[in-house]
Amino acid sequence: MPIEEEVRNILMKEKEMCSELKVCIGTDSQVKGKEIEFATVIVFIRKGKGGFMYIHNEITTRRMAIKERMLEEVARSIDIAFALCSLFIAFNVDMEVHADINTNPHFKSHDALKEAMGYIMGMGFTFKAKPNAFASSSCANKIVH
Repeated sequence: MPIEEEVRNILMKEKEMCSELKVCIGTDSQVKGKEIEFATVIVFIRKGKGGFMYIHNEITTRRMAIKERMLEEVARSIDIAFALCSLFIAFNVDMEVHADINTNPHFKSHDALKEAMGYIMGMGFTFKAKPNAFASSSCANKIVH
């Protein structure tokens, strides 16, 4: 089933159950030899009642520098957020895009922070980076590690 249709069904079901939802979308990646594994997650949080997530894994053999890989993670998250944002608006669901990018300048991923933040916020989405980006740095991270 296309993800848009699946998410619409979820939102209708959760509305019937009177759940107050928040959605966080994030991607993480891991270099494994000559491959890079990407995992994108859509985390549905039922405020005060737990949550659940959907996962999409993909492996590529394209070589990427760390900054390019960080921005590829962000692009994958934005693709999903953009495809689903009209549903979230229609159902009055808050959405955040999480980037697995460190705000500490001593980490290599920090080099991509300004571009990622500009990209996400330029699309009109709420942006979270480490340590507040649990969708990417915890949920997606567990899939690729």
